[in-house]
Amino acid sequence: MREVELPPGVTARDAFELGRRLRKDVRRSEQGEFSPAVNRDPIAILQQQNEQRLKHLVPVRIGRMLESPFAYYRGAAGPMASDLASGPWSGLTVAGCGDAHVGNFGLYAAPDRQVVFDLNDFDEAGTSPWEWDVKRMACSIEIGCRNNGISADDTREAVLAAARQYRETMGSLWSMPALERYYFRVDYELLQNQLKGEKQRQALDQGISRARKRTSDRVLKKITTKGPEGEPKIVAQPPILQRVDGYGDRIRHVFDRYTATLRPDLALLLSQFTVVDYALRVVGVGSVGTRCFIILLVGPAGAPLFLQLKEAVPSVLETYGGIKTRPLPGLGDRDSNLSGYRVVSYQQTLQAASDPFLGWARGDLGFDYYIRQFKDMKGSADLATLKPKPFRRYGRLCAALLARAHSQSPGSAAIAGYLGKSDSFDKAIASWSREYANQVERDFVELERSVKTGRLPAETGV
Repeated sequence: MREVELPPGVTARDAFELGRRLRKDVRRSEQGEFSPAVNRDPIAILQQQNEQRLKHLVPVRIGRMLESPFAYYRGAAGPMASDLASGPWSGLTVAGCGDAHVGNFGLYAAPDRQVVFDLNDFDEAGTSPWEWDVKRMACSIEIGCRNNGISADDTREAVLAAARQYRETMGSLWSMPALERYYFRVDYELLQNQLKGEKQRQALDQGISRARKRTSDRVLKKITTKGPEGEPKIVAQPPILQRVDGYGDRIRHVFDRYTATLRPDLALLLSQFTVVDYALRVVGVGSVGTRCFIILLVGPAGAPLFLQLKEAVPSVLETYGGIKTRPLPGLGDRDSNLSGYRVVSYQQTLQAASDPFLGWARGDLGFDYYIRQFKDMKGSADLATLKPKPFRRYGRLCAALLARAHSQSPGSAAIAGYLGKSDSFDKAIASWSREYANQVERDFVELERSVKTGRLPAETGV
């Protein structure tokens, strides 16, 4: 299927009607078909990604993926993009997340310091078929439920509920004014309304309370000590947090370039801070091995600020999915070829509220980075503890937010037109998720075999 180009300035009604016509080209039931390519080799894709990563951290990445099929799935966005590229899609693209599994939604601080819930990982963001995000999210629910021992019937119901929520949310969003869609966000009150029972509400309150405590002051107390002249120094906690030599000038150079991408008020604020220390940090599952640093800055009154400087590599949507990422409007061609700019611009588009310190830069050695605050009121659900009903409600919430993110793209009404009001797409997504989860479990076995035979290195327990 070729990408469908919407006419410039297309109205929502015309886009909606175009989406309806696309059902004739790609039936909604076809979205449930998955047939693995004869020559597919997900391990080869992981090896290819490992070639660009810090060699001493590659075994940690593989070791984390070995924990379970769900952990493998979290780190296997590349193989999945390759699989999705060979399947049916409507031809409609959006500004997509690229890695919209349910573990990539969570709590964080909005610029007004309110704790909000939204998508919170955009390393793979770019131009994407909207179905790819939906399928990655839906299959993560399937695998997550299996991981928790939830029955097949309850698992299918959770996936169906998420697909239905996405469809219905898109159906209500397309006719809303663009400004109203833009300003919508999920804050504490809306989260409370999603929950049933005092116990769940108490758990939410506790989660938000923990998130509010994750500030630079708290991080300072946990990972620093005083240097010989009383200055704070980051304490190594290997292998998660490692002191490395020889990067100081490079990091300061990247920091100077980064401040030029911020709003003037934030650039002025950061001009009062000094970089005093840094350390290499191991992050996530899929990102392990990328160049990621935490930077400690100190302000004029001694107040700390921790930033995370993270390497941005080309998106799997482009590398393995074959979808060329289009730069978003705003800067013209100035930084459109930088992966850091891609991550930041797509994050700011897809989130209802983003970290005001988000920025990007290219280092002297050609590596692209994006920068954000470190652990600024961040929190997430413990997915491994969710029972059937809470998992179903959590999946629905994620699906609604994904629809809100996709609705920011021009012509997104065509998605609503394609989906319609029947449950054809819901059932197709549930079928696809079941089949692809089976494939993931087979891939996980292959991962274990590859480690045993020495094809891949692994270090577990990190």
